[in-house]
Amino acid sequence: MDWSELVEIAEQERTAQKAIRVHCCTSTGCQATNSIEVKKRLIAAVKEAGLNAEVQVVGVGCPGLCGQGPIVEIPSEGLQYQKVTPDQAESIVAAIQNGGEADALQGDPNHPFFSRQVRIVQENSGKIDPERIEEYLMADGYQGLHHAIYEMTPAEVVQEITKSGLRGRGGAGYPTGLKWATVAKMPQGQKYVICNADEGDPGAFMDRSVLESDPHRVLEGMAIAGYAVGATQGYIYVRAEYPLAISRLHKAIQQAKRKGILGAQIFGSPVDFTIEIRVGAGAFVCGEETALIASVEGGRGTPRPRPPYPAVSGLKDCPTLINNVETLANVPAILRKGADWFSNIGTDKSKGTKIFSVTGKIRNTGLIEVPMGISLREIVEDMGGGVPGGGHVKAIQTGGPSGGCIPERLLDTSVDYDSLKKLGSIMGSGGMVVMDDSTSMVQVAQFYMEFCRGETCGKCIPCRAGTVQMYQMLTKILNQQATEADLEKLKQLCGMVAATSLCGLGQTAPNPVMSTLHYFENEYLELLQPAAVRPNNGKVPARSS
Repeated sequence: MDWSELVEIAEQERTAQKAIRVHCCTSTGCQATNSIEVKKRLIAAVKEAGLNAEVQVVGVGCPGLCGQGPIVEIPSEGLQYQKVTPDQAESIVAAIQNGGEADALQGDPNHPFFSRQVRIVQENSGKIDPERIEEYLMADGYQGLHHAIYEMTPAEVVQEITKSGLRGRGGAGYPTGLKWATVAKMPQGQKYVICNADEGDPGAFMDRSVLESDPHRVLEGMAIAGYAVGATQGYIYVRAEYPLAISRLHKAIQQAKRKGILGAQIFGSPVDFTIEIRVGAGAFVCGEETALIASVEGGRGTPRPRPPYPAVSGLKDCPTLINNVETLANVPAILRKGADWFSNIGTDKSKGTKIFSVTGKIRNTGLIEVPMGISLREIVEDMGGGVPGGGHVKAIQTGGPSGGCIPERLLDTSVDYDSLKKLGSIMGSGGMVVMDDSTSMVQVAQFYMEFCRGETCGKCIPCRAGTVQMYQMLTKILNQQATEADLEKLKQLCGMVAATSLCGLGQTAPNPVMSTLHYFENEYLELLQPAAVRPNNGKVPARSS
């Protein structure tokens, strides 16, 4: 069936065409603060007021300002209410009916937190019902897939993604078009597309939000990728800790199949593409491609040496394309609006936007999607509102356990792949933790090393033993039992683990330690034992022959 016909049917099937839509966030974070009960009470209040013909209450995904949830919005009125409780539902509906003020905390939808964003991946988040394919279709959903299948060859799709300059949003920023082209040029036969939704960084929840708020967007991106590289089977590898995302993905897949958008003969074409979900146990190492593949195959999630790379020999020894959630969620917009449109956003080498989960010592915690090239200071001070209580920013940690800590004096740095790398950090999947003057940077390094120590798969000795030894050394320093010699050993160990570990987990595990040593070495030195109290004045005794 033609895409426009599906949209027409969607409009006819829509449960209600109401003049006023009331959006209530039903994401995991807001559910934890009773948003489901808020939605129920809003529906009941609308019915009690006799407004069913005029007002529709819609459960939507995350609007971004997570620290102020549950959030209720009335888009037609430009109204937003924050930290809404079930008891305030009747007041909000009464304000709609009578034009008065609701007894609820009113937010500002024009705050820089919202106005400074450029939403591509999140363009539908907080606006459509994620559990209704009809709403996604009416938001131009699956138009890019239809355009690709009927108006472009697979090679042209790969070329469009390459031209856009899209880079992988999962960590290293590898050019997406180059990865697609590698899989596409492999001999015809069985190929796979895998969506990496194994989001494991502490403080990161970007992928979870996209899957909960707009699951069809990820399915569409995967189907376009499958058509481009010649794959007919896709898998979404998602961690079991995301039950709402898994539930909505299952529902979205079934809806797309019923509409003829997934499965056999997509849109009545000869193109087939099927998507299945694989649930992981939450091992951080399974974010690494080869470990992820091992887990999808039913084995233990451990990495293997590369080459061969998954693009050549991946799942079941077949060519496999692996992209993360945010990368694939960019694809539908690029196919709809064109590579030139996308490449005009961002910087010369970092195109488009990036989603960050901003947490820590900051007023406005939540998700933001910003153009590449924005400064860290703009994110923290303008959008995030700075440190609460009049405190001062000390550092920002980007990239999770694989990233580094950037001091306040460098906050004017552009947020792009190359600039962050020069500072000893990385973009990573998008975690961003703000720290104030009360933060011990040595404790921060110890925290991330404790995480890596617990998440190592143990396959290679440098990571298995090195992360444990680095954690022990950091603990020794914090206990003020270390000497300059111990600090020098820590630096050497960081270099060894980074250079010799098998996969990205071990190779990047020392980053938080090395970055804090580089920018905050004085905090380490202050914790060392004074020379006067060290055995033999800090000197290593000579060995007898």
